[in-house]
Amino acid sequence: MNLHEYQAKNLFKKYGIPTTTGKLLTHSSQLDDILNTLGEENLVIKAQVHAGGRGKSGGVVLTKDKKEAKEAVNRLLGTRLVTYQTTSQGQPVNSIYIEKPCDIDKQLYLAFIIDRSSQRVTIMTSIEGGVEIEEVAKNDPKKIMKNKINPVVGIMPYQCRQIAFDLGLDDNQVQQMIPLLQNMYKMFLDNDLSLIEVNPLVITKQGDLICLDGKVQVDNSALYRQKKLNEIRDETQEDSRELQAEKMQLNYVSLDGNIGCMVNGAGLAMATMDLIQTYGGEPANFLDVGGSTNEQRVIEAFKIILSDRKVNGILINIFGGIVRCDVIASGIIAAVQKMKIDIPIVVRLEGTNVEEGLKLIRQSGLNIIEEQDLDKATLKIIELTKGK
Repeated sequence: MNLHEYQAKNLFKKYGIPTTTGKLLTHSSQLDDILNTLGEENLVIKAQVHAGGRGKSGGVVLTKDKKEAKEAVNRLLGTRLVTYQTTSQGQPVNSIYIEKPCDIDKQLYLAFIIDRSSQRVTIMTSIEGGVEIEEVAKNDPKKIMKNKINPVVGIMPYQCRQIAFDLGLDDNQVQQMIPLLQNMYKMFLDNDLSLIEVNPLVITKQGDLICLDGKVQVDNSALYRQKKLNEIRDETQEDSRELQAEKMQLNYVSLDGNIGCMVNGAGLAMATMDLIQTYGGEPANFLDVGGSTNEQRVIEAFKIILSDRKVNGILINIFGGIVRCDVIASGIIAAVQKMKIDIPIVVRLEGTNVEEGLKLIRQSGLNIIEEQDLDKATLKIIELTKGK
């Protein structure tokens, strides 16, 4: 789960992490009061969306006076912001964060991530702040430094000093960096976070460290014990199909293709998508119905897949291990009958009760194509959906 920038900064303040002061605006009528508090001159207007690249897309505006501030708010609020990290439809701008700028001398990059290969929380830093870290990694990877934290002893002062030295900080800034990193690590653990990204972490002309931006992700698997964070979740920034799938305990990720996929098992789902791509097709989604699915969950999976208007065919690939193929077949038949599905459906079943499942599909009288060879099933759905 992602937090908005203003929510991340509220969390920073709670943990004593230096950041900017601003005000949240959700309606244009609030602007005058905010300007009375912050002043009318030299403000930064920031669209609050769950996507990077806001600045390059017009979502971050530096205004000189009240007139420019009003123009920026009216232009952004209630629209959809398209960045390189969003779809062509963009993300809805339902709120704006307004803050005073600071005098920037230097921009750094700081992030806490989980390195799954070492099973350690890892601090990533770079002297190249203010730009996409992916570009730095591509063009000059040596400028990205990593420090792994031992979970037994936690973050150590010597690590903080080494990070500060690597970033070229002076003695005063080193003394600021140590508690900043220690508090950020505590925040990371306390809130079950999977990412903290500060880009940029700035050094002001006065020599102070300030988190000018903040991107925070909470581990979805831990939301049950992070109730306060879950309460501020902004579902308008999330894909409605993915939200519905989560509620139905289905693993769904929306993609840009036209062939809907329904598979049990994450590995098999990824292999199915790869095969579609290999043969020249475009998967519309990743959908893992799980190993213990039932007829109702199959029906719900169909509803989610078909809510994507780009989908003009569905490939179902089920390996019956824990789940029985005849149960899946019953769910497929019930869904097609109930929803009156009129797009091509190709089904590949294998495993427990496969013959019973295939028999149910053949006897249903419905326009469902069954093919036990996965390659042939994939080629068939691509053929049936091509040009539609």
